[in-house]
Amino acid sequence: MRKPRRPDPEVLEFDYRVPTALGSIGWTVALVVLLAMGDRLPLESRWWIWVCVTGIALGVFAYFYIPRLLRKRAEAEQRHAARRNAGSKPPASAAPAEGAGPSGTTSDAAP
Repeated sequence: MRKPRRPDPEVLEFDYRVPTALGSIGWTVALVVLLAMGDRLPLESRWWIWVCVTGIALGVFAYFYIPRLLRKRAEAEQRHAARRNAGSKPPASAAPAEGAGPSGTTSDAAP
């Protein structure tokens, strides 16, 4: 016999920029260490310098992009909720069946 499923935990909201900044700082430290090694860094390992540069560039991009992404998602959710609330009030003259679209058919697709 299976145990009953426990409820899902609450979603933990936090500032996603903090781990992004910490990752970028880590790549910056690694780059400084590699550059400080200078000629002692073997030629076959110099590609790590470009890995660090790429990590820094992606981290900086993400640091500035994440707030925009979250703002756009929140705006889309608000638009979706407004559209859902506006669609739940049928006109008084001819109310279609529950869940039916304007043509009388049921559809979950957005217009």
